[in-house]
Amino acid sequence: MKALSGIKVVEMAGLAPSPYCGMLLADFGADVVVVDRPSKGMPEIPNVMAKNPFDRGKRSLRVNLKTGDGVGILRRLIQGFDVLLEPYRPGVMEGLGLGPHEALSLNPRLIYARLTGWGQEGPYARLAGHDINYIALSGALSLFRRKGERPLPPCNILGDFAGGGMLCAFGILLALIERARSGKGQVVDAAMVDGAANLLTYFFGLLAHGLMSLDIGTNMLDGGAPYYQTYETRDGKFMAVGAIEARFYELLLQGLALDPSSLPSQNDEARWPELTARFTEVFRTKTRDEWTTIFEGKDACVAPVLDLHEVGLHAHNRARGLITSLDGVDQPAPVPRLSRTPGEATTGGTPRGAETREVLEQLGYGRGEVEQFYGKSIVE
Repeated sequence: MKALSGIKVVEMAGLAPSPYCGMLLADFGADVVVVDRPSKGMPEIPNVMAKNPFDRGKRSLRVNLKTGDGVGILRRLIQGFDVLLEPYRPGVMEGLGLGPHEALSLNPRLIYARLTGWGQEGPYARLAGHDINYIALSGALSLFRRKGERPLPPCNILGDFAGGGMLCAFGILLALIERARSGKGQVVDAAMVDGAANLLTYFFGLLAHGLMSLDIGTNMLDGGAPYYQTYETRDGKFMAVGAIEARFYELLLQGLALDPSSLPSQNDEARWPELTARFTEVFRTKTRDEWTTIFEGKDACVAPVLDLHEVGLHAHNRARGLITSLDGVDQPAPVPRLSRTPGEATTGGTPRGAETREVLEQLGYGRGEVEQFYGKSIVE
């Protein structure tokens, strides 16, 4: 048994945040069934990965929701499942006659999770957008820049996955826990702009207490402090330094073979640029692996910046089993780690629609009905 064994999830096919959310649930035992559109005669949802890690542990079926019978299949899924996860703009599910009111009428215990960029209400609710737009409006994007430079988006990690998919999964779990007491379902409104802003709680606190300025790139944690920085090494790679506390900073200087008396004080902000320049000069005298060896086992808060293909090779990551491989694709293993009911990724994703017949039969459709669905191109 896994933590979510017995929980059944309908995941409406979407991009990035929602399949990541579904993956988190599937990793811990939820039966996640992806409802995708037919591939023939209709535009395919873009997916550049033939073996998508997000599909691990899931099943899928292809249904033409532009037909009454197709919507009927989705209605039957909703009636027998615990969670509906949908990533569409407000109004799309209502257009199918399966908005929250209708869906909860079919299944009062249903957790109806709506994962969008802007949320269900507000002036932007029906506008298109991507991760970069959501984190811009949340304030998060403003923090990712060097002094005097333009903001640089941190790929699409913060909005899509942390503020979107992960917090949506958290909302689903909260609703499932509450349902165990009340017996009632509810709607989860997970918006990436909300999630990205929530992740900034600490920085709102710093700003309110005068502990950071809006001159981004001059503060301790945003690239201003020389002891919280990345530095290029002789071979063009990088080391990450986070020696904030005095005792860690002392070990940093020891590793760099620098005499503290020859340097500005650690927290003399006016001379941070001078100290940063000195650290930059020293780090360029050795390769990344040489610096890694020097700081290995020392509490200097110094670590190598690994490229993605190197992550699974590092001794610590190997010991943790951080990276697993499915269908020849290296990918992060399930987290967090539970002592009795851990997550597990043992089954790679199958082609979309591979389980259509299986799912329909489990829903109670007879073989004749299933063949009619195929004959009428209602399913694929």
